[in-house]
Amino acid sequence: MREELQATLDTIREEGLYKNEREIGGAQGRAVRLGDREVLNFCANNYLGLADDPRIVAAARDALDTWGFGMASVRFICGTQTQHVELERRIAAFVGTEAAILYPSCFDANGGLFEVLLDEQDAVISDELNHASIIDGIRLCKARRLRYRNRDLADLEAQLVAARDARRRLVVTDGVFSMDGYLAPLDQICDLAEKHDALVVVDDSHAVGFIGPHGAGTPDLFGVRDRVDIVTGTLGKALGGASGGFVAGPQEVVDLLRQRSRPYLFSNTVSPAVVAASHAALDLVAEGGEERAMLERSTKRFRRLMSEAGFDVLEGDHPIVPIMFGDARTAASVAESMLELGVYVVAFSYPVVPRERARIRVQVSAAHTDDDIDRCVAAFVESRQRVTGG
Repeated sequence: MREELQATLDTIREEGLYKNEREIGGAQGRAVRLGDREVLNFCANNYLGLADDPRIVAAARDALDTWGFGMASVRFICGTQTQHVELERRIAAFVGTEAAILYPSCFDANGGLFEVLLDEQDAVISDELNHASIIDGIRLCKARRLRYRNRDLADLEAQLVAARDARRRLVVTDGVFSMDGYLAPLDQICDLAEKHDALVVVDDSHAVGFIGPHGAGTPDLFGVRDRVDIVTGTLGKALGGASGGFVAGPQEVVDLLRQRSRPYLFSNTVSPAVVAASHAALDLVAEGGEERAMLERSTKRFRRLMSEAGFDVLEGDHPIVPIMFGDARTAASVAESMLELGVYVVAFSYPVVPRERARIRVQVSAAHTDDDIDRCVAAFVESRQRVTGG
């Protein structure tokens, strides 16, 4: 078996698809230590810059003294603290639903949602670019599965019509598509769902905490918080960057998930320090949005400077900023050159993205300064010259 596995690994390397993990010698932040040097970090989901924020770290440290290190249990046995219940209430109020339930990650939240709500009488209609956790969660349920082209409303309606004989029709989409930074048109999706008597589920992992007038995510941005039925999300990106996820929705949905959702029932409770730090992160989001404003300003600056420098930048306003190269080797070579210049970015190619659509996905953080943005753009320009001569 080991020889067969090694052959598979060799094939992955030969195809240029092997994923190397770089060791960071310190805390996550706007700059990180790789080996013996510090580099600017433009590839983390640390949108609000809270991963190493002293206020978040202090909340987690205090929680160790008050609540302990770990729960050593699942929720329904002896793994529920007061702060877990309070965080669920806060998340529900934040995203605009009746109730919420915590999971170890949003991958677990999506993995435990669909098989509880849907069976062979039902249909689930999923955007073709939805996150892997949604895809895997859908595979676990017995419902009929239909896909629609990314953000294609005509195709979505065709699938809703095709599923009209189902008991329940559930439309599921990412709020923000992580490889492109595109936002789902939630207002129009809700219009179609209401027209065809369907439910709407949104995975808002790349939006909750900083998108929308209150930072409550894409339903907040599109004004449809009362029309989206279920929201899933993470505490591991903008809201502190550690771990933990949630499902928020009607009280009956949350209550049934507590009874039957396997990733919830059979996984240890989210650790006390993460819960306390998540409370602190929600406090910061509610205090007025200084980090959100900085993130928006830095994102606009980076997008403008890269476009002026002649790069192919996918349109949008999100701090996920894909820089398109097409050729996988070119994208990988530019990323390696940039690391030599002190800027840490990652190239993505097939099968993560379509063939001939290779890119470097830059992720801007509120922690980045104007000088950081300028250095990143300069590194792109120099690396392009090194690799392509242009």
